[in-house]
Amino acid sequence: MPVDKIYLVGFMGAGKSSVATALGTQLGWQVADIDRLVEERERMTVAQIFSRRGEPYFRTVEQAVLSELVSIRHAVVATGGGTYVTQANRLAIDRDGVSIWLDVSLRRAAGRLPNDGLRPLARDRSEMERLFCSRQTAYRHAQVRIDAERASVDELTDQILGWLGM
Repeated sequence: MPVDKIYLVGFMGAGKSSVATALGTQLGWQVADIDRLVEERERMTVAQIFSRRGEPYFRTVEQAVLSELVSIRHAVVATGGGTYVTQANRLAIDRDGVSIWLDVSLRRAAGRLPNDGLRPLARDRSEMERLFCSRQTAYRHAQVRIDAERASVDELTDQILGWLGM
């Protein structure tokens, strides 16, 4: 079965948005970033949604956005760090396209995230570590694992295209 949809999954700071953009350019496919689509829909940043409405509300909107993306083909989707953790989302993603885990260490992810408050789940570094560990089990369900620890966006893009035979 030829691949016509790629979902990039992994922890915040793994490079999902950057790699999605590069892959979309290489393939001539549409690029969708779930966090950005949630922000557009709600007319608030992710941090504002978390503080004003809470994480459960955010997850509900996130799931609705994911459901809408299922109908498009020839797309690369950058998921939010928690999107793939929810079993219903994971099943929808894996039925719809290929899930690719950009695997990075906590140290690498934390080093890429500014402490600017824009990522509400990264504000408390000890809580971020707990979250990182708890999400690893879900990410391991991805159909493909790519070591994104030291590779550049271009190298990751080439690896993914090579794996896909494109």
